[in-house]
Amino acid sequence: MKLVRRISFLLILSVVMLGLGGYGALKAEEFFYPHKYQNQEKYEPVKQTKPQTLDEPEEEQVIEASVEEKPVVTADTLYLVETVDLSAGTVDEKEEPIPFKYIGLDREGLLEELSFYDNNPPLTEQEMGFESIELTAFSKDRVAICKYYRPEKEDQRFYLMVADHFIVVYEEDKKTLYMNTDILLESLSDALQAEIIRGKYVESEEELYHFLESYSS
Repeated sequence: MKLVRRISFLLILSVVMLGLGGYGALKAEEFFYPHKYQNQEKYEPVKQTKPQTLDEPEEEQVIEASVEEKPVVTADTLYLVETVDLSAGTVDEKEEPIPFKYIGLDREGLLEELSFYDNNPPLTEQEMGFESIELTAFSKDRVAICKYYRPEKEDQRFYLMVADHFIVVYEEDKKTLYMNTDILLESLSDALQAEIIRGKYVESEEELYHFLESYSS
């Protein structure tokens, strides 16, 4: 009976010693490694930007479309000038050097310049019977304008002469027939007949028609 008790006591003692040893080892480990059993701080993962490779398409960029520039006159612009004679009904067109002040102008600027020219033509243009000017074509490659003229007719001069007893009218060169009349030479005074036989000079068209109205039947 005593033997059984001793064995039981030894077993219990062994168990207690084993427990104390394990507990002591655990405490010792906690002492020397204090952070081993602490909860680690949770960090928010850092997002890394994936580097772009050559095989991947570039991000589409939105590029604002540029506004188309207005055409302007340059030194290389073809400049055509059309001249219209309103009295004779003739039209002439030729290429001229582009005026320096027109270079760099757009359509609106050129129209403004032509409007000023129209209202204030040079004296030489006025002497030629300048009437008006207009823009007929405009691009960066070609500009065309039209100038209108109505030249004043010079006063014509005439000669009254005789052909088959009737008065005829010749131009100033005495060779070009201007018109025939139904006025008989004998119906005029002797002094006027003598003057016409020699060739009566008439200074203007107005004077000519005054004579014809006076002596026509």
